[in-house]
Amino acid sequence: MSGPDGPGPGTTPARPRAVRRRSVGAAVVGVLGELLVTLGVLLGLFVVWQLWWTDVVAGQRQAELVSSMDWVRSEAQPAPTPAPSAEPTGPRDPTDPPPVIDEPAFATTFASLQVPRWGPDYLQMISQGTTRREILDVLGLGHYEGTAMPGQVGNFAVAGHRTTYGKPLNRVEELQVGDALVVQTPETWYVYTVSSTEVVTPRDVQVIAPVPGQPGAVPTGAVMTLTTCHPMYSARERFIVHADLKYWMPVADGTPAELTGGA
Repeated sequence: MSGPDGPGPGTTPARPRAVRRRSVGAAVVGVLGELLVTLGVLLGLFVVWQLWWTDVVAGQRQAELVSSMDWVRSEAQPAPTPAPSAEPTGPRDPTDPPPVIDEPAFATTFASLQVPRWGPDYLQMISQGTTRREILDVLGLGHYEGTAMPGQVGNFAVAGHRTTYGKPLNRVEELQVGDALVVQTPETWYVYTVSSTEVVTPRDVQVIAPVPGQPGAVPTGAVMTLTTCHPMYSARERFIVHADLKYWMPVADGTPAELTGGA
């Protein structure tokens, strides 16, 4: 029979060590649970930053970049009608050699791209280089160094993100053969038309060769190539767009019909 102060004879004593082990185990599980919750929150914040905030920041930077280039004209704001001139005006055949600017220094912004298929608000600047940190993540589209410049015989090759950081080539799969890619430099418009699209592996660098897909071949015409990651949210492959120079015209002659609804 037990007394008022504890167990009586024959009663098994409590095992405080087992209780302590269970208490320590419960504490470890609790800490681990809190760490997992915290990790989940951090991962969620990273996703928000990666998929949303980088677009916001890139959009602001792109707007600042466009406003700093006083020569840029957009589809939404076409140029006024040019004054009469004795010189030929309007579109020029690509067989009439266009003016070509020199390849600029790294990170220099030298041209803009507009794509009517993507709407009147689409306007992205093109800068020299294709590194992520200095160009693609902060300046938008990047020109592959060593490839042709706009209007030049050869391959004017441009890269850009498809997701995040402003995603300038997000709608690339919507492009169709015949669609216009309108490039502007301070003095000249270059209007390319899409000729083909393809999906390749990252190793297929011949897509930016002077004659796309034919390394070593001598180019006879001016082409443009866009490259971006494929599929969405993956870098497993590359989505490629090729386009041929349709015509060029001086900026002083007005705005291409493709941007004013006349094409």
